[in-house]
Amino acid sequence: MTLSLPSATTASSDHILDIALRTLAIEAEGLASLQRRLSHDNGARQAFAQAVEMILHGTMAPQHGRVIVSGMGKSGHIARKMAATLASTGTPAYFVHPAEASHGDLGMVTGQDVFIAISNSGESQELLAIVPILKRGGAKLIAMTGQPGSALAKLADAHLNSGVEQEACPLNLAPTASTTVQLALGDALAVALLDVRGFGAEDFARSHPGGALGRKLLTRVRDVMRSGAALPQVAANASLPQAILEISRKSIGMTAVVNEQQQLIGVFTDGDLRRLLEKSLDLSGLSLMQVMNTAPKSIAPEALAAEAAEVMDRYKVNQLLVLEQGRLVGALHLHDLMAARVI
Repeated sequence: MTLSLPSATTASSDHILDIALRTLAIEAEGLASLQRRLSHDNGARQAFAQAVEMILHGTMAPQHGRVIVSGMGKSGHIARKMAATLASTGTPAYFVHPAEASHGDLGMVTGQDVFIAISNSGESQELLAIVPILKRGGAKLIAMTGQPGSALAKLADAHLNSGVEQEACPLNLAPTASTTVQLALGDALAVALLDVRGFGAEDFARSHPGGALGRKLLTRVRDVMRSGAALPQVAANASLPQAILEISRKSIGMTAVVNEQQQLIGVFTDGDLRRLLEKSLDLSGLSLMQVMNTAPKSIAPEALAAEAAEVMDRYKVNQLLVLEQGRLVGALHLHDLMAARVI
């Protein structure tokens, strides 16, 4: 017997959009219900605070435990995401598959760890098989289920109710609204822990060094500046033609002017040269000391590269000299910041 199924081409666009909107409405109501529980249900409020305190206590010194998150099926996918979010926001965490845990992976869990078990029914046999062993070993258990009276909830040291009235699936079977609430509850845990730990932007950057924020908060001027043979500089007694040659040779649009102690006394830029030519001055009659800028913009090598970008933008310049205790140690061009993907 061949079943005839409706296709997207035969269903009306209004019907398709109605299904989409109904799905969003049911999932939004699931989140609103969770918010109401945490706002007005003292038991839910105490359980959430207890879970945060349990994780915080277990993962701080001297315990140095970790959070292990586990779940089967769709709840397992949520568990993986929760572990990743916790780990990236300052709480050491990883995912363990409950079925694999029964075949050796249980050895990853120590008595100092906090185990978060996610199951909408609270009756996942794979989790129930390993939870008693974990508890005997000393690990604390946080259960996230949609059934406060379930076996998993009863075994938990703290139970987080992720229950929903209905799934968005028309059959009320496929995990949809329930997994949305699980995901949000996991995010709420991670953000609460982040705040209690005092986890800041620099901490976040250290765990995301490859991202844009990591580059902005971790990259120093010293990391991207030009130094050594690439640093454009001439002595104070250099001639104007020598300074122009150094600008051309180093391709940064300027040269620093330094004394014998490598202390900066000025800068001469290609912009300065253009302005002199516009005035039709006789360059042969000018010395470098007469035309250089004696108050150039500078920055320290340990400053953030993002700060250098802000200075360039504020003063409408493309180059900065890098000074350490008054001595010239480097030079920085806007293109260097762009190449490092700081801006």
